[in-house]
Parts: sequence; C-alpha cells; structure tokens
Amino acid sequence: QVQLVESGGGSVQRGGSLRLSCVASGYTFGRSSMGWFRQAPGSEREGVATLTGDSTSYGDSVKDRFTISRDNSKNTLYLQMNSLTREDTAMYFCAAADGLRTDCRGGRCFSSLKVSDFDHWGQGTQVAVSS
Repeated sequence: QVQLVESGGGSVQRGGSLRLSCVASGYTFGRSSMGWFRQAPGSEREGVATLTGDSTSYGDSVKDRFTISRDNSKNTLYLQMNSLTREDTAMYFCAAADGLRTDCRGGRCFSSLKVSDFDHWGQGTQVAVSS
C-alpha cells in the first residue's frame, strides 16, 4: 500500500521560505511521476510542481520561486518555496502516479500537472503566508 506523508508546512511571513518534504513508502520511488499540488479554500486543487524522470513542470504562479527535487535514497520528494506570497496560502499535497505522466503539446512533452493523472495522495500539509 502506497503511503505519502508530508511535512514542513507552517506559518510564514510574506517573502519568506519553506521547504516541504514527502516521504513515500510502498512505492517504487523515482520510476514514476511525482508532484506537489495545492488547494486553497473554495478553489480547485491545482498542480504546483511535478517531476517525471528528468523533466519538471511548474504552475505559472510559482515558476522561478519554487523548486521540486527528490532524493531517491531517502524515498523523499521536496518542494523548496521561496518569496512566498499570501496567494500561496493553501493545503499542499504530495502525489504519486502509477507510471510516467506527461502532457504533450506541439510535439513536446512535459511532466503532467493534471490532478487526474496522479493515483496516490498524502493527507496534506498546511501553508499559511501572512503579510
């Protein structure tokens, strides 16, 4: 059974940084797509950053501020979040897919940011950014 356990959330002031971690068990780490998603109250869950092989994708609102990475030896996925704004306030979820998930457009393929492409989900960790 796949288990994903997130940690690292908390309260931070605008402009601050946080690093989220997700430890996976029961899962072949590194061979499938993994990612981070978030959901704010009253909003749909959205893709923040995903990783498929060596390909990474980021949501438009977090590009150049967030970085996704993984440590296969520790079965851990990370999300480094810098220059946080109030709009980043949300519950952040770690997700894993049962395979490689790509989104191909115009002959180029990218790591998918689609919620529906991911099969396993953690319970989430809350991030709150204050001004």
